[in-house]
Order: sequence, then structure tokens, then C-alpha cells
Amino acid sequence: MRFTMTRLITSALIAAPLVVAVPAVAQGPAPAAAAKPNIVLIYTDDQRADEIWVMSRLQELLIDQGTTFARAYSAYPLCCPARASILTGQYAHNHGVLGNASTDHPLGGWEAFDETSTVATWLDDAGYQTAYVGKYLNKYATSRPVASPPGWDDWNAITVGGDFFSTKMLQNGVKRQYDGIYQTDLLTDITVDIISERVPQAEPLFLVTSFYGPHSGTPVESDDPINTLGIQMQTTVPAPRHRDAFADLELPRDDPSFNEADVSDKASEVRDRKLLSPQLQEAMTEAYQQRLESLLSVDEGIGRIVDALAASGELANTIIAFTSDNGFMQGEHRIHAGKAFPYEAGISVPIVVRGPGFPVGGIRDQPVSLVDLAPTFAGLAGATPTLVVDGKSLVPLARDPQTWADRPILMMVGPRSLTGPNHWTAVRAKQWMYIEYHETDEVELYDMVADPYQLNNLAGNPSYSTVQARARAMLDRLRDCSGAECRRFN
Repeated sequence: MRFTMTRLITSALIAAPLVVAVPAVAQGPAPAAAAKPNIVLIYTDDQRADEIWVMSRLQELLIDQGTTFARAYSAYPLCCPARASILTGQYAHNHGVLGNASTDHPLGGWEAFDETSTVATWLDDAGYQTAYVGKYLNKYATSRPVASPPGWDDWNAITVGGDFFSTKMLQNGVKRQYDGIYQTDLLTDITVDIISERVPQAEPLFLVTSFYGPHSGTPVESDDPINTLGIQMQTTVPAPRHRDAFADLELPRDDPSFNEADVSDKASEVRDRKLLSPQLQEAMTEAYQQRLESLLSVDEGIGRIVDALAASGELANTIIAFTSDNGFMQGEHRIHAGKAFPYEAGISVPIVVRGPGFPVGGIRDQPVSLVDLAPTFAGLAGATPTLVVDGKSLVPLARDPQTWADRPILMMVGPRSLTGPNHWTAVRAKQWMYIEYHETDEVELYDMVADPYQLNNLAGNPSYSTVQARARAMLDRLRDCSGAECRRFN
């Protein structure tokens, strides 16, 4: 099963991924008990939850040494809204970023984001040094005057333009372009330099590194589907040293929802899709291989970041979190690529946290969300959020899962104008997922325990009328919730 993360973690650890030697990491001396921890967040772009198996350093240095949240979800599975949720701890209807660009609708992209109160400003006020490296918000630096956002002491953000070998950045007010160096390696170099310079200082460090892979990008390569098959399909770009590392790997087809034979019970958005042709599946295979290859450099970056923290003597007093902004569809329910769909492949993300308060080798299967990261970091730092957060610190769950009941997670995808509806909203609990499509008035209901692949839509089934009514009431409560109302358990 590829998207029941409890099984995924177990299978990932016993699988036979690409063998990569991982250097031993020396633990520094334990810091004083009263010392605030450094906090490092590493995240990728469009990484599926089941793609962690290729990342041996992630497994050895974070998964084995920390706590995995096996049912973690992106509250808005699209780049910019998800990133805004990471930075604020708010659902999209509260932080207001409801798309990737203002051209999508009036409330999208960097322009829609209020940067005055974020996890960076909260931790900066709490005495932290703060640093950002990598991709920020979509359409960053395209319109209004550009500067380092409030709260960030060391700002190194990718700006629009360039590709995986030509990276444009704004670094502490200075525009720079780096040509000829693979972007993931560049971002790792900058991150390691920041750790080397700032961790020895008295103030703790809050550091975010946002890698662009495995998101699609340019330059176009000779083996991309457009060149080999004449199929226009966006792919990512692996580091040259990893190119064709998975050239013989088949596209996974073991999920029963892959190229689903009968989609008559799905909403029209899926029901109208044709079966995936053999040629399209061949193109998808190449895209899949390149995605995994691109993650090998991210994995190397994780190893270098952990090594730098160990060399500083501060590894034992550092929280390291890893996640992605959203998942990615790969043939499930006939959807050959993309995100923003209310299905497990698109909404599931990896969340792993290592450090003080997070048990070694722990697995927690209660539903959690990207909105939980900012309040987690604020709590660990002793910082006070200056806006109303919708998420909940993961520390109590990590320490004692018995204290954490089945909290429902809200999910949504626009577009939403000032007067129009959302495209869909959904609620994900441990057993049930309920989805409403607002433009077509269609509904889907899935028993996620009996039917984890979302094959059988139970909406309208008289035997589940009570469950559907409860799920709809739950969604009605959450769709415009704020603060404590969003954090209520069942």
C-alpha cells in the first residue's frame, strides 16, 4: 500500500533503494537544559509521501533518529497556498493565499501574502537568528518593491526566471545569478555556510531551506518525453551525477487506483478522463524516474546539513523537520500528473521531525497538517504568534500519542474570487474523507480504513447516510473556522 504511511515507513526501511554510503555523524556535547533549540526546516516541492524510499540519508539521519507523522496532509495541495500555511500555521481561508498567482484570481501568489506576521517574525522577536534559503512564494519579486520580508535576518530567496543550472536570487537585498552550478547543490552550499557562520553564536538559529526538486523545471533534456515521444510533459532535472540512476525502474502500478478502470462514481472532473494510454504511461515513467533522481541531490543536501550541525557541536540541541508543500498525482484515478486533487497521492506529504522532544524511531498515525508546523516551532522556541493560528503543536502528539484524538483536517483548493465558491473543500479524519465540489454540487465520501485507495464513493449510499451527515456537519464547522475551532478534536 503506497499511501498508508505507517506501512510505507516500514516498507521503506526494508526496501533496497540505491545504496549510498552515509558517513557517521558525531553527536556534539549535550547543551544546557535551558538552551533554546536551533530549528531547521527542510522541505521539497511536489514530493509524494511514498518517494522517501530513495533518500537513504533522510531515512538514517531523520526517520531513524526522530518521529514520523505517518498521516500528514497539505491543507491546500498547491505550492503557494501550502507554503503560506507553513509560514503562518493558518488554513488558506485565513491567510488569504488561494492560488499560485494573482492572474489566477484576485487572491493568489506572493502578492496576496501578508508577510508582517509569520513564524519568522515570532521567532525573531523571541531572540532567534532567522535565515531563509531557496524557493519562497510563487511569483516572488515580480511586482511590488522587493526586500527581505520582515523577521528574516539572512535572506536568500530564488526569484523568477532561470532554471536548474541558472539560479536567480535575492540575497540580503542584492540580486545575484549563479550559472553552471546545479541549484540543489547551490542551496545546500548556502545553507551549510549559514550554519557554519551562525550556529556558533549565542542566539539560537531558525533556518528554512526550501529545495525546488522534484518539481518540474528546465532546461529540457534529450530524454524528456517531448523529445523521445513527442508528448508534452513537464519533468524535473536531476543533477548530472544522478542522471539515469533509475533508468530501469518501472512506473509503480500496484495501487488499485492506478488507471482506475471504473470511475463512474467519481466527480465529473475525474469521470470525464480517458484511460491512460501505453504511450502516455511511457512518458510518465520517464518523469517518475527523473523525479526520484532529483531527490538524490536533496538527500545528499540533508546529509551535508546534518554534518554541518554536528560539526558545530549543536546537533543534539537542534530540531530538524522535513516535509513537502504537497504531493503529486501519478496515474491514480486516471490523473497522469499534477496536484490540487482531493486524493491521497496529492494531499499526503512526509513530515518527519528529529530533536529534543521527538522520540527516536517514533511513528504517529493521527492526522496532522502543514498548518501544525508553525505552532510547533513557536512552542519549541518559546515564541508568541501574533496572529490566530489554526494548527496545533506536534510536540504533545510526539511525546504521548494517547493525548491526541482523531482531529479532522480541513482541505481545500480554489480558485476562489471575492464573490465565488471554492473549487472543492474536504475534511480528512482518520477513518473518513468527505469532499464537496462547489461548482458542480458533487460529493464524494470514502472509508479510508476499508478503502484506502478511494475506489468506492459512498456518498448517497443509504447505509452511510448518518456518516455522511456527520461528515458534512464537520466540514460546515471547519470551512470558515479560525483558531481553536480549527483545532477541535471529535
